[in-house]
Amino acid sequence: MCSLIKKYNVSGPRYTSYPTVPYWNIDAFSGVKWETTLVNSFKESNSKEGISLYIHLPFCESMCTFCGCHKRITKKHNVEEPYIDTVLKEWDLYTQLFSEKPKIKELHLGGGTPTFFSPENLKRLIEGIFRKAEKAEGYEFSFEGHPNNTTREHLQALYDVGFRRVSYGVQDYNETVQKAIHRVQPFKNVKNVTEIAREIGYTSIGHDIIFGLPHQTLDHVKETILKTKELRPDRLAFYSYAHVPWLKGNGQRGYKDSDLPTPEEKREQYEEGKKLLAQVGYSEIGMDHFALSKDSLYTAMKSGKLHRNFMGYTASKTKLMVGLGASSISDSWYSFAQNVKSIEEYKHLVNNNIIPIYRGHILTKEDQVIRKHILNLMCTYQTSWGYDNMSFNDVDTVLENLKEMHLDNLVLISENKLEVTEKGKPFIRNICMAFDVHLHRKAPETKLFSMTI
Repeated sequence: MCSLIKKYNVSGPRYTSYPTVPYWNIDAFSGVKWETTLVNSFKESNSKEGISLYIHLPFCESMCTFCGCHKRITKKHNVEEPYIDTVLKEWDLYTQLFSEKPKIKELHLGGGTPTFFSPENLKRLIEGIFRKAEKAEGYEFSFEGHPNNTTREHLQALYDVGFRRVSYGVQDYNETVQKAIHRVQPFKNVKNVTEIAREIGYTSIGHDIIFGLPHQTLDHVKETILKTKELRPDRLAFYSYAHVPWLKGNGQRGYKDSDLPTPEEKREQYEEGKKLLAQVGYSEIGMDHFALSKDSLYTAMKSGKLHRNFMGYTASKTKLMVGLGASSISDSWYSFAQNVKSIEEYKHLVNNNIIPIYRGHILTKEDQVIRKHILNLMCTYQTSWGYDNMSFNDVDTVLENLKEMHLDNLVLISENKLEVTEKGKPFIRNICMAFDVHLHRKAPETKLFSMTI
């Protein structure tokens, strides 16, 4: 395994989208083209499956140095109401383009720290959204909660407007690691908010755990998983720390590369952690995700309905996902569009009745086909190009890219079909990279992505 780690530990995307953002053709993109694909996707999907809504709430009171998300650090809570007013106005701009009332199937509050906002303001936000929308059948609403500031009032307010899933960022329970990543939160805090959520009636509680953090050892990972076992969250994200110190504003220059586990140590943390999770009752769900058999993510995997988008793995698929808030990304299936990142510019554009996108990508037919292959691999660990709608010109090149992985028994290739072996699952990002024709046609000149292992 060590030799495989050295061989395949390269910089690569996590494939929450295809094409990945650095390969968007922004020159061929326009707001008019985006709105056209948006309207078409809405017409095709709203009455059948509904749409998804992601709302980015960017404020945090302090900087967590492991985080690469777009955020604004402040302790001034007078920013809440003006920001929510702007998000609701942005939603109004979108609903004016739709031919009927949107049916929201999935809604997720991400950040930043959504629980930076008061319970009253979060409730006002959701009630404002549903003044111009309705809940689709089988809807699932979720939010990211910080264990240190999520209160009973937060949980109750969001439960009252339809939320049944919450995810808490745990990362690691070791105090040395917590201090390094500037995220000190005792186990008792996580226990408290987990138990309150259950008491209120939340049906899916998730914990996020990270391996490969600065000063983190294998024993730290095992200790965190055993503590997690005590609380038994319904699902877990157990994912690799993405060391991207070249990105602005993430605080990762606060520790040295030598403070991080080696790639071999990091892979051992993952492999041993995965074994321990299986022993305590969790099944692997796609890349980096685990769930108990009663959770909707597990059910979706078993029924072949698992989906992946900018929100990560989801239990149901919608063709259209609208992103609201500064830096949010929307996905019409035929195109991507990203909002401006500056909160001030975001407010300025929205308040002048302009949907605040600044870049995007219109997917070609080839993009759409390869996107399906990468989704298949990420969600089912197999794909096939034996059908006309799944065929593309560069199949031979992809097979050539996969040759070494086939020899290493990471994939099985038969006529027009690829299956990822158990041995190959930890290398799923590398396998998807073999299909990424944009990446191979124009290799990046500078480092764009975190390491795959």
